[in-house]
Amino acid sequence: MSAPRIDTDTLRRLPKAVLHDHLDGGLRPATVVELAAAVGHTLPTTDPDELAAWYFDAAGSGDLVRYIATFEHTLAVMQSREGLLRTAEEYVLDLAADGVVYAEVRYAPELMLTGGLTLSEVVESVQEGLAAGMQKAAAAGTPVRVGTLLCGMRMFDRTREIAGLAVTYRDAGVVGFDIAGAEDGFPAADHLAAFEHLRGESVPFTIHAGEAHGLTSIHQALQLCGAQRIGHGVRLTEDIVDGKLGRLAGWVRDRRIALEMCPTSNLQTGCATSIAEHPITALKDLGFRVTLNTDNRLVSGTTMTREMSLLVEQAGWSLDDLRTVTVNAVKSAFIPFDERRALIEDVVLPGYAAAL
Repeated sequence: MSAPRIDTDTLRRLPKAVLHDHLDGGLRPATVVELAAAVGHTLPTTDPDELAAWYFDAAGSGDLVRYIATFEHTLAVMQSREGLLRTAEEYVLDLAADGVVYAEVRYAPELMLTGGLTLSEVVESVQEGLAAGMQKAAAAGTPVRVGTLLCGMRMFDRTREIAGLAVTYRDAGVVGFDIAGAEDGFPAADHLAAFEHLRGESVPFTIHAGEAHGLTSIHQALQLCGAQRIGHGVRLTEDIVDGKLGRLAGWVRDRRIALEMCPTSNLQTGCATSIAEHPITALKDLGFRVTLNTDNRLVSGTTMTREMSLLVEQAGWSLDDLRTVTVNAVKSAFIPFDERRALIEDVVLPGYAAAL
């Protein structure tokens, strides 16, 4: 019996889980245009289609610093309660329409204060918007659960404060913590106070590492800081030669540390040369707990369906491969074990069985 053809409609219907997706990198172009007009912010263009193309082109420079600079315009419209409510609600609805059943959305509250909001008001506004989106998605028959990761910016000095914020809101929708921003020159170990506080309060965290910087950043994130997951981690392959794992790579695989991999984003920032040769496939085949993610849907012009489609078309992935990375993501989610198991057994596996 031949394997079923994996067309776009099939991929869109598959249940998906995304662990690495930035709120400020996934706004609808039309929303950016409307909110920018309301606050008097100048955009490169006021045509939504042209703006989407501008983002994709600007982010495809192969430079992580320039990639990050594209967030100026989305952040400009996320400085008010109204802007946060709308963008958070739309975030959930867009994921639900793409077949996502579980997501962890991350953002940096400290970047959303210029409109006069406090850190707590930012978090509460985002949570309210996410809750509204989840309610509407459930009512439409496409339920999705969304947890929040609060990001501290590694080039600034508020990570300990943001870690405290994550602890405060841990029972109000926040499921964990991350540090983000330019990786090279801003080592994770500079923020040990934040990680020590999180460990002391039993709050899980992930760390961007192994994207713009190499094995040292991954080692530091795991062995000095204590991260439970790694954001990106594409350069872990530098510790693998002819299929033989070095000590760090072996540590990551053997302890089932999830790698939050983002193929299109990595091509844009120069961390990978093609989808066909992206490290996600080799690492999957070697038994690493890889997960598939979008990173920034507007900036990368992508969706989970598109990321899956690219891997199917250009890297030869099967439905079994897609099921594996989806289960991997739910297994590594920062929610309780029984809730993860229920998502896998009641939602993910039946959804794939129907497709198979």
